[in-house]
Amino acid sequence: MTESRKPITAEDLYRMTYVEDPRISPDGRWIAYVQVTVDKMDNGYKRNLWLVPTLDGTPIQITRTGKDSTPRWSPDSRWLAFVSGRDDKPQIYLLRIGEPGGEARALTSMPNGASSPEWSPDGSQIAFLAGMNAALREKEDRGEEDTPPTDKLDAKQRKERREQDESKRFDPRVVERIPYRTGTAFLNDHFQQVYVIRTAEGLDKAEAKPRRLTSAETNHGAPQWSRDGEWLYTGRMGDPSGDEPWRWNNLYRIRVADGNHEQFTDEQFASHSPLPSPDGKWLAFIRFPRERISERLTRLAIMPAAGGEIRDLNLDLDRSVTDVRWLPDSSGLVFGANDYGNVELYHLALADNQITKQLSGTFQIESIDVHPTGIAYTLSTPFSPNELFWKPADAESIPKTHVNQKFLDSVMVQETHEIRWQAPDGTEIQGWYMLPVGYETGKQYPLALNIHGGPHIMWGPSFKSQWHDWQFQAARGYVVLYANPRGADGYGEDFMMALHGRWGELAYGDLMAGVDAIIETGIVDPDRLAVGGGSYGGYMTSWIVSHTDRFKAAAAQRGVYNLLAFPGVTDIASFVQTEMGYEVWENPNFLWENSPVAHAHKIRTPLLIIHAENDYRVPISEGEQLFAIVRRNGGTVKMVRYQREGHEMTRSGEPEHRVSNLTHIIEWFDRYCL
Repeated sequence: MTESRKPITAEDLYRMTYVEDPRISPDGRWIAYVQVTVDKMDNGYKRNLWLVPTLDGTPIQITRTGKDSTPRWSPDSRWLAFVSGRDDKPQIYLLRIGEPGGEARALTSMPNGASSPEWSPDGSQIAFLAGMNAALREKEDRGEEDTPPTDKLDAKQRKERREQDESKRFDPRVVERIPYRTGTAFLNDHFQQVYVIRTAEGLDKAEAKPRRLTSAETNHGAPQWSRDGEWLYTGRMGDPSGDEPWRWNNLYRIRVADGNHEQFTDEQFASHSPLPSPDGKWLAFIRFPRERISERLTRLAIMPAAGGEIRDLNLDLDRSVTDVRWLPDSSGLVFGANDYGNVELYHLALADNQITKQLSGTFQIESIDVHPTGIAYTLSTPFSPNELFWKPADAESIPKTHVNQKFLDSVMVQETHEIRWQAPDGTEIQGWYMLPVGYETGKQYPLALNIHGGPHIMWGPSFKSQWHDWQFQAARGYVVLYANPRGADGYGEDFMMALHGRWGELAYGDLMAGVDAIIETGIVDPDRLAVGGGSYGGYMTSWIVSHTDRFKAAAAQRGVYNLLAFPGVTDIASFVQTEMGYEVWENPNFLWENSPVAHAHKIRTPLLIIHAENDYRVPISEGEQLFAIVRRNGGTVKMVRYQREGHEMTRSGEPEHRVSNLTHIIEWFDRYCL
């Protein structure tokens, strides 16, 4: 490292940039993508659209509002449709590519916004989603225009007026379904419906008349066109009056001419993300068996485009798939798959169902797009959080962006080392560690054990959302250890399902064996151990310190701590039954004994509890219970509560909160471990 490089700080979050959603133009000349920057002044994020040539050339920024996403090319490569929130509610805009000084023009003006644009094969129409309740749909059916707020109000005032009207409309709020809240907000009755709009008329906003094709009282998934333009494929809950749509999602085919729809998948699986083949013969999609759904591999399935026999394509591979795309000639698919901490690119040939790795290495591929001339993809590595790459056909990959190079040239990035160990029952567990900045051979350092959530997430040295956290801990003088204990994806479905009903005790053995293994290397001081994690990682953090006093500090974030209470407050009410095997009324003693709060009175490790006040996945009542029990029994405990945030705070929350969260944790560790 050179003298000018400095250890990474919590505030370096503001210097990091990400790329998302690459899309190759049909003529193969350009890759459109979203560039995400952290806005310190406004305490938020800016998303703008960029273009980069597939051949030689530098990236070009084409929007500057900071509120643009979802670029989608017209079939003739002359236009980009995209979603922009530049004027109050997000709407779909069109931008002429190559037009000097061209301005984006709004295609939609939906009262609750629009999203998920998809061009028809002939480019004459765009399908999209828009939230509309029954009253607004009735007005549409009568041909009445929705009356917007007075033109004398600016965008902020219109937003405030709508929010005020909504709060009055839901006072009192009548709840009839689960969930009634998710993310950071209460759900309303503006369900996402499928629309189409003619693009030629859309160039003149006054002539743009979208046509709604659906009316079910449930949200629809992003629409996808059939090759002949006669149908749209989407997903939605089969019975709109039921609970937990994520669990009961089916695929449907909608006739564009009249909105007639037919169900395509059966009730044994939850099916999502339909993707028609370019030749119009096949439909690829993602599905999960509904039995023990959260513990299953993400299955890549295929069926005839008009309906018929369904085949799962990745069962022999025994790995979950991530992003999926058809090959341009429809001969097969390419997809990312989780494998031993990496997300690599695979090729599947339909002719013989053979699966081969197309791109392999120590990295995680996040988003892909495919063209006859090559593949565009975003990728993170242990040394770089995110960049865009282009792999020409029959040639090596080429980096097309260097958005983080200036930042990386100024900081000390620590190398990641793999370590494997035996769990108490002999199962091999994979983990990784990083040495602290300034490491000196022969010295021992404090340990920061990090535990992932899910519990079926797969961590690895290129895991984008943890890259900064781990580098920051190493910069502050810690040996950083993380692993994939039983339950993690990337090691086969049996490995995932082994955690069933054994959340605490099985993973405890896996993780503590890793702590012993890293101590045996001689680089860790066994008297200075810290542990932390979020969600299921919060569960495991509190479970560990209620079963051992070996750790000097612990930080539990947004964790599930009471398996008896959790099903009644979360937006995934059946999750505990799926994971533990029992409903609350079936075996309350078992669920209580497997809850950290049942053992919290034994916690003597200083415990920091972090939770978000608008977390509706794991509501803050979980953290409050843990805090109260530890505090009342004389333990050392502190709780940090974040307003306005939900379960994703550490990944996509307000930047100030993310920096604060990192700072609180490291200062808590420092207080007891240094």
